[in-house]
Amino acid sequence: MESTDTILQVQGLSVSFGALRAVDSVDMAVRRSGVTSLIGPNGAGKSTLFNLISGAIRPSAGKVLFNGVNVTGWSPHKLLRAGMARSFQITNLFFDMSVRENLRLASQILEPAGKAWWPLSRSHRAAERVEEQLERFSLQGRADALAGELSHGEQRRLEIAVALASGPQLLMLDEPTQGMSHGDTQEAAQLIKTLSSEVGILLVEHDVNLVMDVSDHIVVLSQGKKLAEGRPADVRANPQVQAAYFGGAHAAA
Repeated sequence: MESTDTILQVQGLSVSFGALRAVDSVDMAVRRSGVTSLIGPNGAGKSTLFNLISGAIRPSAGKVLFNGVNVTGWSPHKLLRAGMARSFQITNLFFDMSVRENLRLASQILEPAGKAWWPLSRSHRAAERVEEQLERFSLQGRADALAGELSHGEQRRLEIAVALASGPQLLMLDEPTQGMSHGDTQEAAQLIKTLSSEVGILLVEHDVNLVMDVSDHIVVLSQGKKLAEGRPADVRANPQVQAAYFGGAHAAA
């Protein structure tokens, strides 16, 4: 990928937990638009790499460059202010707060620091963003419901809305369709496609069919190392990927 088209670069990223090399010298890049997906068998290091990039874990070696700036080891909050937002594999919402209040808290980052805890009525940019997200994610009718009262599919949709509320340049989605029904998964796939035209997306997802459908570029991990990368069709046809992830050539047909 050319540098002008790249928002995120990972260079030689590594981390060990005791004797376990969880991520081993991984290089990859994410474009300013489109979907880059991380796939691999269980224990491949996908979530660990995701956490290294998003600041939840500090690497033992390597760099993370965001918009050309070395952000290695930055806190998640600092990365969020720089334009990198993420969702979580396990739903991460304030369940005792309303949908609107969850979105309001996420949107407050758009206001100057001195207005961070002002009432929503005085936080005009945040208020506008809340309404935009409610409409975009079809949550208007649930705006005053507690997040804990939503269906699982609605909660996952709200979590993506919360991650997007800060207006990021890079949206990192960790298993966004986990536990969703088939219908909700199809809606989520369409939503990801739509969002990818305006923001770079880094996706970790176990649903192979969804990954193949929505991705522009796929990076395959195995035992902490990058096994392969490329366009969906090329990755699916790769014999090493078939053996490590798809269970043999017959599964990739």
